[in-house]
Amino acid sequence: MTRWLTEPFEADIVTRALVAGVIAACLCALVGCWVLLRGSVFLGEAMTHGMLPGVALAALAGTSLMVGGMVAALAMAIGVAAIGRSSKVSSDTSIGLLLVGMLAVGVIIVSRSQSFAVDLTGFLFGDVLAVRTGDLIVLAVALGLTLAAVVIGHRAFVAVTFDPRKAVTLGLRPQLAIPALTVLMAIAMVASFHVVGTLLVLGLLVAPPATALTWARSIARVMLLAALFGSAAVYLGLVISWYAGTAGGATIAAVAVGISFVSTLISLLRSKWRPVAVAAASAVLVAGCADNDAPQPSEEPANGDGHDEVVVEGARELDGALTKLVLVDPASGDTSVYDAVDETETRVGSHGPVSGLLGDGRFGYLRAGDRTAIVDAGAWTFDHGEHYHYFATDPGEVGTLEVPAASVSASNVAVAVEATDGGVQLLDREKLGDTVIEPAPGLTVPDDVAAAVPYGSRLVTVTHAGRVQVVGADGTADLAGECPKPVWGLPTRRAVVFGCETGAVRVTGGDGDLTVTAMPFPPGAPAQRPERMDHRDRADVFAGLSGGAVWVLDSRQRKWTVIPVADAVATNTAGDGTVLVLHRDGTLGSFDVNTLAETARVPLFPGDIPIDGTQPVLEIDSDRAYVNNAAAHEVYEIDYADGLRIARTLRTQVVPGLMVEAGR
Repeated sequence: MTRWLTEPFEADIVTRALVAGVIAACLCALVGCWVLLRGSVFLGEAMTHGMLPGVALAALAGTSLMVGGMVAALAMAIGVAAIGRSSKVSSDTSIGLLLVGMLAVGVIIVSRSQSFAVDLTGFLFGDVLAVRTGDLIVLAVALGLTLAAVVIGHRAFVAVTFDPRKAVTLGLRPQLAIPALTVLMAIAMVASFHVVGTLLVLGLLVAPPATALTWARSIARVMLLAALFGSAAVYLGLVISWYAGTAGGATIAAVAVGISFVSTLISLLRSKWRPVAVAAASAVLVAGCADNDAPQPSEEPANGDGHDEVVVEGARELDGALTKLVLVDPASGDTSVYDAVDETETRVGSHGPVSGLLGDGRFGYLRAGDRTAIVDAGAWTFDHGEHYHYFATDPGEVGTLEVPAASVSASNVAVAVEATDGGVQLLDREKLGDTVIEPAPGLTVPDDVAAAVPYGSRLVTVTHAGRVQVVGADGTADLAGECPKPVWGLPTRRAVVFGCETGAVRVTGGDGDLTVTAMPFPPGAPAQRPERMDHRDRADVFAGLSGGAVWVLDSRQRKWTVIPVADAVATNTAGDGTVLVLHRDGTLGSFDVNTLAETARVPLFPGDIPIDGTQPVLEIDSDRAYVNNAAAHEVYEIDYADGLRIARTLRTQVVPGLMVEAGR
């Protein structure tokens, strides 16, 4: 048996092929990990085809094939990036166009050669047994350079792969990290195509890392396992090709893919046995304790039903959330959408003097006189129950609603717009994405409604008399709870919360029966109560201002906290136990909700914030806060988890007097 496994390598050409293949496997493991994590497999496939014109020209000119392949691969990547910038051509479309174009040009060039079939076959499928000492040196140098680049650029590559915005705020230069990864991909392909050819190099670049991702989660371990799996594929592929008389490169690639499939199957079997065992044990426990267990009401996401597949016409689905800021000049109504990841600003019209700006996570609602202009920020998060979907489209104007909006709340399907005169209009949120303003289907607003918040496919309302009701396809029904003199209403991920004269109420229940939970103000609380509250979108903790104090409501804990802050201008909270407060002297502070102590403070504005005029706002998401400075045409991005560090200063074209965040 041992003799059978070692006999092929008694020939020098097979030994050199093994060494070359192992080096290529290690090289592809370092790069292939990032290819998979960034979802760039199609780009990699296109670049392998894109090398053909460069290699063909180099062959005809008698120069280095590797240099020609490198130039062509980089030209392919640059072309994809350039065409992909067009708002009318998606990235995969540009890749497909260039793939066909480059391959066609390469075949045309090669067809001018007298040795067309031999040259093209060698290029496409490689000749692993023809590897020379010089090729080994090139592979070793490429491996050394790639390893150094991966080590040096590790932090930047991780940040740009998982959170491009954080890469910018940390100063890791994603505009350089992304091209660097593309160059490393080109190096791996050009250095390896002699071994397995361009059509099969993707087998080493993708299959071993995909196999490793089944068994490891840290990037370093994925790379190490990918190198081991790739080397094993090279060894087994050479042994099989020796005895079977098959093409060496193709056999190596086939073995690599086969190992990946087998690994996936083993992983699935392993994951299936564990739930079966757990389910069996659980069944025994449930059977023994059935008489003592009482069913508990479940809470479904308030923003949608969490069951149907999500397909949005005309939108791009993303791997992560974008951050867009809708900015409005109150005096002129000039409006723009600022992309906080790319630091680009898109104008979306001018609407005359604007007195207020509201948001629902995607759309901005500009109160201009007795009407409301609606703009699409072009980014939003769809709550799908167990996970989120992230979408993007082009920013633009939607239309005008003939009422002045005082508050806005939304689910995935409907938007409730409360007018300044107290009336409520329900809009179809999906139609807004098509620039059409239509009433939400299947829902009507009952008479005498003072506040309304969409809850999935239903509507929760509070009447002027304080009755809490739910409106659905079957009509309107009273709920067991009261909210006298409602002043605000906001949705969380799993509930609806209304502010009342006596405190607040929380409505939960998902698709089933709804429950109203009272959250009264604490004894001894100041007499002046907040008339509006803010929070991180879908979070359960709220913050508001009133009477020289910051009010914090944890709706899940049913707990109010009052923090005395005499000079507060704006406040918000991410629900992490801290609350941010913008002070009149232009500084931003962070307070611990449990101890009421200010834990950090940083200067933002050069001087005091004027009392007159539009006041700055404090927008917040899961890891950043944004404060607008209209006078300086600036928006400050704050890393509130890092001592209120000013991560970036975003300079705007439009005067950012009013601001709301979208996309998160």
